[in-house]
Amino acid sequence: MLKTDKVLNLHYENITAIKGINLLSFCVIVAETNGFTLFKNSASLVKYSGYDVIENQSGKHIGKTKISKKGNSRIRRILFMPAFCAVRDDQPQFKSLYERVVERTGFKMKGYVAVQKKLLVMMYHLWKNEQRYNPQFNYLEKIIAPEKSRATHDKIPDGSFH
Repeated sequence: MLKTDKVLNLHYENITAIKGINLLSFCVIVAETNGFTLFKNSASLVKYSGYDVIENQSGKHIGKTKISKKGNSRIRRILFMPAFCAVRDDQPQFKSLYERVVERTGFKMKGYVAVQKKLLVMMYHLWKNEQRYNPQFNYLEKIIAPEKSRATHDKIPDGSFH
């Protein structure tokens, strides 16, 4: 079915450029989310899949935060191995996220769960924008607005922030 449907095949080629996402994981995510048609933004997708963070607190008691797991367990299960592959294959945005979370919390599994969530959100944005995954993309060099757009943040003099 992937090879006969041109639109689905285009999305498949764009998304499976991420190392770790293959045919099975792509098909499960698309089937469970109905091609991302029910979601207006990535936050609703994160909540649907159970990756949203909840707090354990009551009164003066402040417990630990964790993912809710109230969402779709098939999505979380299928993203388990792609998260390992994304970190292992030294993809810079996934590897740095993993290392940052492990350094902060001390738990490797929390790092992998953060990578799973990022993979899901990235798949959503690649699907909605019909873009191919670019592993060399550096968010620090991203152009926010072109020079001639007259946006207020184009020409901010150095030292003008408080």
